[in-house]
Amino acid sequence: MKIDIPEDVQKLLNRLQNTGHEAYIVGGCVRDSLLNRTPSDWDICTSAKPNEMKDVFFDNVTISTGLKHGTITVLMNNQGYEITTFRIDGDYSDGRRPNSVKFTDDIVKDLSRRDFTINAMAYNEKEGLIDPFNGLDYLNSKVVRCVGNPNERFQEDGLRMLRAVRFASQLGFKINRQTAISIIDNRKLLKLISQERIREELNKILITENPSSGITALRTLKLLDYIMPELNDCHNFNQHNPNHNKDVFAHTMAVLDAIDSKLELRLAALFHDIGKPCTFAIGEDSVGHFYSHHKESARICRKIMKRLKYSNKEIEYVSELVYYHMTRYKSLKTSSVKKFINKVGVDRLDDLFKLLIADRIGSKAPYEFDDIYKLKFECEKLLSEKQPLSIKDLAVNGYDLMEIGIPQGKEIGKTLNILLNAVLEDFSLNDKDILLKMAISRRL
Repeated sequence: MKIDIPEDVQKLLNRLQNTGHEAYIVGGCVRDSLLNRTPSDWDICTSAKPNEMKDVFFDNVTISTGLKHGTITVLMNNQGYEITTFRIDGDYSDGRRPNSVKFTDDIVKDLSRRDFTINAMAYNEKEGLIDPFNGLDYLNSKVVRCVGNPNERFQEDGLRMLRAVRFASQLGFKINRQTAISIIDNRKLLKLISQERIREELNKILITENPSSGITALRTLKLLDYIMPELNDCHNFNQHNPNHNKDVFAHTMAVLDAIDSKLELRLAALFHDIGKPCTFAIGEDSVGHFYSHHKESARICRKIMKRLKYSNKEIEYVSELVYYHMTRYKSLKTSSVKKFINKVGVDRLDDLFKLLIADRIGSKAPYEFDDIYKLKFECEKLLSEKQPLSIKDLAVNGYDLMEIGIPQGKEIGKTLNILLNAVLEDFSLNDKDILLKMAISRRL
């Protein structure tokens, strides 16, 4: 068995080995190489202590990225490579990092502290694969299993429970039964994990090739209770609607898998119908209706994303997609389409259409997309004509209005919106003199 190691990484290994130290590539890069996947980074572990590493790489730039835990970063050809001393971790009182570490000369002891068997392998060209926990067998069996006792691994760092789901989702693996039971038993440990760390694992799950498998696993393993319990309400929620042959959760999962692997789109797909259970009503026709569920879904979306510490920009973008996902235009009057573009925003248009199409795919067949494509065509046509669509496209601005006596404040914004509505109906009105006369006449 041979792993193709990049030239610079091999040089680092050689330098360590030629100065009397053991050195291996370790963890994810070994796993990905064995799966014929391109590693995102190359981590190295060594018997050399941090100060010894600095002596070995005296002619390279080294950064003390984690001296306490035995890690330095070596720069080679403008690329940083983390190199860590073999270590044994002490107790984890904060459920995240060890209180102390003890350096060791034993690679097996170092590998024994790692999370999953598929991540507990090391390799160099001299010795080949170091695999004390049968990681290769689990890799071939497509199983995620903890190293040693799963309860101990999760109590060391509760985030490992989400990492188990993420690896299973990314790789198309199953979670070992004992590991899965331990996740359920230890799920409350997520309370100790920062929302930022949870968010980052959730993001990685969402952009996998089959995100529904990860979200479904979070629900099955009861982790969803501590991330977004609101989504649990969608499970087994019968829509009682002829346009749907799935419950709300199953429909959401179908939409999630049908949309592009862009984080904002996956988040919008995840949240687009989360408000349905709150807005459900059976009509006189015995059909289920969800009036204004798009508004409730957008509200819940904002609440969850704020809780998970997403940026304001991300929250606004995703919640707006959710809010407008029920947009329907039977009439394609130019003024109506302009108002639609103005409401949604040019930067969100393409993503909204992708969400509308995925929403249809997740519903009951046969799928009809004609109305979506017609609206999309009209939007693209108007954009190509560069017609005024927003306040910033008007031939006047707030300063112009103040010069004719309109007081600064709400009145300016109100007047600009009135002028915009007029221009959306007739773009020939977008002339500075005409708009100023309209603004004056409005005040008389």
